Amino acid sequence: MQPIFTPQKPIFQSIADWLEDAILADIFKEGDQIPSITEISMLYNINPATALKGVNILVDTDMLHKKRGMGMFVSEGAHSKLLIQRQKQFFFDYVQPLITEAKRLQINNTDLIKMIERGVSDDN
Repeated sequence: MQPIFTPQKPIFQSIADWLEDAILADIFKEGDQIPSITEISMLYNINPATALKGVNILVDTDMLHKKRGMGMFVSEGAHSKLLIQRQKQFFFDYVQPLITEAKRLQINNTDLIKMIERGVSDDN
């Protein structure tokens, strides 16, 4: 899993998103050490200050913590906190717009649920 760098998003945010995705995918489990700032900057050919800024986003939200002289580690509870955070964001980014559009198209709740069930079933 690698960070995705796009012109629409600052590199430091891509690093933070990559780390979050890796925690959610259990690539970095709670208590695991993440790559150092130097390793991240060399691996992705970015400025160490940029890598640090991305890592610090997760430190500021208590997803990562520093062990003096040892490096950065995934905090206990980070996986569940990220899951809840991403689920809330999913609701605002996808579910609310879906409901708004369904109302605009006069799709009732029953039909909307049937459409969603059809979309997640294997028999599309």
